[in-house]
Amino acid sequence: MDPAAVEKLFGDRLPLARRFAEHLATTGVERGLIGPREAPRIWDRHVLNCAVVAELVPDGARVVDVGSGAGLPGIPLFLARPDLGLVLVEPLARRVEWLSEIIADLGLTIEVERGRAEENAVRRRWEGADVVTSRAVAPLHRLAGWCLPLLRPGGTMLAVKGASAPEEITRDAAVVQKLGGGAPRVARCGSGIVDPPSTVVVVERVDRPRRRRGQA
Repeated sequence: MDPAAVEKLFGDRLPLARRFAEHLATTGVERGLIGPREAPRIWDRHVLNCAVVAELVPDGARVVDVGSGAGLPGIPLFLARPDLGLVLVEPLARRVEWLSEIIADLGLTIEVERGRAEENAVRRRWEGADVVTSRAVAPLHRLAGWCLPLLRPGGTMLAVKGASAPEEITRDAAVVQKLGGGAPRVARCGSGIVDPPSTVVVVERVDRPRRRRGQA
């Protein structure tokens, strides 16, 4: 990890990023949002791993973070990119409560929505996003069904994944395209900042999902 690169990534929000990491390692563990074994590697494995996704997000984008959990990747992304508009979508009340507390403590202009991305009310409220993010939420084919309807045509789904990303793409590419996405691809983010670089599956929304025969 290059300290100068990290400082450049967060700029004057670096103290807030460090405070967020402290929250993850303390109340995040105490309240079951982060596993206790993760506490020693919060900074590299969670905060930086998510913040570097900023490389793939256009200026001033409207971002919806699906299945946000402990605010990952949404909060680190927003700390690196304060130009973004961000909503965190999370179905569990205890997680929503924690997220709201952290956002208030850090003084961030982030909205929190309790709900699931596939719910009609959530889709109506947040559709037309430029970017939809997620991290370790679901297999790619299921994730595409939740995320692509929230995007405007030409918008981008960014799914932070692990080593299985190429296999998921091979398995699920046809389903993703039937749901209105383009060909999935893998991007690596954060070279020189986080080791190994973050693995992100990138899918552009190219069309409306195809309707099955007989659907209205």
